[in-house]
Order: sequence, then structure tokens, then C-alpha cells
Amino acid sequence: MGFADDLMQGLGLSDPVIRLGVTGLSRAGKTVFITSLVANLLDRGRMHALRAAADGSIKAAWLQPQPDDTIPRFDFERHLAAMTGPDPHWPEGTRHVSEMRLSLRVQPRGLIAGMRGQQVLHVDIIDYPGEWLLDLRLMDRSYAQWSDEVLTRIENRPLADDFLSLVHRIGPSAAFSETAAQDLARAYTDHLRASRAAGWSDCTPGRFLMPGEMEGSPALTFAPLPAGFQGSAFWQEFSRRFAAYKSRVVRPFFRDHFARLDRQVVLMDVQGAIHAGPQAVEDMRRSMADILSAFRPGRAGWLAQLLGTRRVERILFAATKADDLHHSQHARLTNIVSAMLREARDRADFSGARTAAMSIASLRSTTEEIISRDGHDLPAVRGTLMDGRQAVLYPGELPENPAELLALARQGAAGWLDADYAIMDFAPAPNTLRPGEGPPHIRLDRAAEFLLGDRI
Repeated sequence: MGFADDLMQGLGLSDPVIRLGVTGLSRAGKTVFITSLVANLLDRGRMHALRAAADGSIKAAWLQPQPDDTIPRFDFERHLAAMTGPDPHWPEGTRHVSEMRLSLRVQPRGLIAGMRGQQVLHVDIIDYPGEWLLDLRLMDRSYAQWSDEVLTRIENRPLADDFLSLVHRIGPSAAFSETAAQDLARAYTDHLRASRAAGWSDCTPGRFLMPGEMEGSPALTFAPLPAGFQGSAFWQEFSRRFAAYKSRVVRPFFRDHFARLDRQVVLMDVQGAIHAGPQAVEDMRRSMADILSAFRPGRAGWLAQLLGTRRVERILFAATKADDLHHSQHARLTNIVSAMLREARDRADFSGARTAAMSIASLRSTTEEIISRDGHDLPAVRGTLMDGRQAVLYPGELPENPAELLALARQGAAGWLDADYAIMDFAPAPNTLRPGEGPPHIRLDRAAEFLLGDRI
């Protein structure tokens, strides 16, 4: 939807539109979330907590061509077939921006129900990688500031030693070489990929992980350098390329996509971070604060100029894969996200939009059972692993007080005290969808109510 469409909507001359952004930190399941959300809005038999679905206010739902012809369409049908077909498997993850439009015919409720007829509400869903959203922090930083931040936190992360060894071998006195620059960028990118796979959230610059058509370009061929390199040929060239990355990659993304959002979902693999350890949890908390800062009303500088008067009204932080936990632990998972969100709000000095924390499973792939171990009954889940084997998982007991986790995270502890949190990669469970029902989920209807309920 471009400027003309925005103007038409503002004048009341077209159907209302909600632009919902969906992004996520590493391994959070954006594609599964969008696919299941759309499928469950089309067939609403499992959407009891979405009031408009429960009371029949939604009269019909259908897919339409997206309004922006220059953005790839989200491949809903193929992803749904992957998740719910005879050989269910997880669909491919997000690699670029995509979009789709879901239209709802709604009968208004309450006092205006008898005064207004049915209306059509369009929900434009924009899918984009979370790594790109985290690039926002780069816009307010110089190359020197970014390098210092990266090299301060890089210790103990995967392949960091390999990258740092290469930096020291080259040294600040070396003449600039494109081959050496490519080697440094490649080593740093390998470190980012390994860190993301290990559960770390902050892996910038995001396009290094998903370069697309820009792979090998100078704007993606730089790396952080120690302060001792300042004034060197490598420092000067990498500083120039860092500035080009911000102006040619980051700024256009926020101008063309981010600045036009009305609602936002940020998906988080909190259990993966907990499994990775306290430092990964603290990294996720810092990333949440940086994400919130992107939505802060009144933010000075370039972002305010792009956003103008447009404001994201609601932001949902959702811990995914709740089906990896017995329901008795879901409240504790939500409390951890809520505590992280509260601290992130304080850190970002954020106000204005409504925010919420939730634990969900976009596609439920396990069943619950109680297992006995050492004379104790433990709440567990059973599912099918990616290799086809059946497995039962008791991931460990999350603390009742989230401060027990977050205090150790803030302190940079190397591990949890007397605790071990396990994770497994479960495959989608075989299921037969009944007429009128979307894929099985946990609290996806509550997420939809928070994000869309006030408008439908």
C-alpha cells in the first residue's frame, strides 16, 4: 500500500487496512506463525479466544492479491501443505521480505451494530527477518562504536577466536587488500551464523546472514576491528563500507517497510536461549530493548522523519514452541518473557504503544504426559523427532520467580545454578484437519485477539 492508498484510507474512501509486521529472533518460527495464523483465520473453529470469531462477528475470510506488486508473496499454500500434509515437515524459514493480504468481512458489534452494515477489513501481513530489525541500532552508531560493542561481547561466542586470530594476523599496519577484506568478512559471518545457531539473538549486521542479491558486494564486506586499527587502511575502508551499509541497506528497509506498520509481532525462542545459558538470555533481553527502541514515540533523528505521525499501536512479544513444555509450565515461561519485556521497556525508556508478552505454539506438535523419574512424577511432552523417532521430553523446571534467571543473566554467569534446561527438535505431528478448523495451536487465538481484536 503506497502513499495514494494511505491517503484514500485516511479520507475514508477505501476499506480499512491493518499492516501487521511479523518478525522474530533466531529460530523463532515466523513462517509457521504466519501460516497457522492465516489458516486459523480462514477456518476459525479453534479460535475461541478471538471474540469476533467466537461471537460470529467475522462473517467471511478470504485471501486476496497483495497490494504491493514489488514484494514477493508469502507462500502460504506451500507452507501449509508442508505443515499439514501426509508427510508433515517444517517449512523453509524467512529469507527476505514477503507479504500477503487476508480480508475479513465483519459485522460491527455493540451499539453501532444496528447502524452500520458489514464492512471489509484487510489485514496485510509483512514477514521480515528479525536480524534486519536489529540493524536499527547501527543507524545511531559510528563504525568505531559498533566495533567496540561487538568486540566487547564477542568473547565466549562460537568461532569468535577464529575471527579474532585472523584480525591479529593481519594487523593494523597491513595495506588494504580486497582478498583480506573478504577473508575477514567471511570469518565474521561464520561467527554470526554459528552464534545464531547456538541461540544468540544479537547477530548484526543482519544482511550478512541473509545477503540475497547483495552477496559479495562491498557494502557486505567489512568486519569490526579493534581500536588499535584506527587510522589504518582497513579501518578507513571498513568505516566507509559500514556507512554505505547503513545508507544503502538499512535505511531503505525501514523507509519502505518498517515505517508503515500498524501492529507488530516479535517471536522469540526463549527456551533455546535458556538452554544456551545465562549470557544468551541477557543477549535476548538486550535485543528486546533495542527492538522496543525502534518503536519509541518521539525518537529523534532519521527514524522520526521516516515515521512521521505513524505509530505502531500494539507490539506482541511471544515465546514460541510452548508445546515443548507441559502446560503447567506455560505461565512460568510467560512470566520470564514479561520480566524481560519489563526490563527492556525500562532500558528503552519506552512509552506509547500497548505491549504484551505471551507464550504460544503456532503449530502444536506434542502431547502431554506424566513420567516417573527417581520416584518423582514429572510433567513431560511426547512427540516425533526430526529423524522419525518418538521421544519424551522433560526440559527441566523453569523457576517460579523469573528474577532467578535474569539475575544470573545480567551477571554474565557461565551457567545456571543446579539447573539444566533441555530442548529437542520435534517434527510437526500428523494431523487430519476437520472442516472449519485450522491447524492445532496454543494461544494463537489470544495472540490474534491482542493484535486484531479491537478492529474486528
